Amino acid sequence: MVEEIRFELADNVLTAEDFIRLKVAAGFIERPFQQAQKALENGLFNVSAICDGKVVGMGRLVGDGAMYWYLQEIIVLPQYQGKGIGKRIVERLMEHIRSAADPGTVIYVGLTAVEGKEPFYGKFGFSVRPTGMGQYMEIK
Repeated sequence: MVEEIRFELADNVLTAEDFIRLKVAAGFIERPFQQAQKALENGLFNVSAICDGKVVGMGRLVGDGAMYWYLQEIIVLPQYQGKGIGKRIVERLMEHIRSAADPGTVIYVGLTAVEGKEPFYGKFGFSVRPTGMGQYMEIK
């Protein structure tokens, strides 16, 4: 049984401090503040999951914003995993792509999944490819 928790999603409020904190908590290398800040500035869109005033999850979109979109750093703190937060983050990123991409076009949405997480992304239509995971989406 999944424990219910209350959280909200917020668009484009992710700070470099929270970005670094979440990446380190997920086992990734600690990035310098300036690099994290620049990465956030150069990204297309980001979403933060906030629980009790604390950012507990994040997801970013990078790419050219026209033909190629990549889900990047979908991270939820370990103690908050399995509660639907990651699912809502991916759903929000996909919603943004559908609203921002040009109607009548075909785009590519890609990601690189941590080993073992492929079934999670498969639920959103992604399939394993030799260079990672991805999908083409028609924007109507």
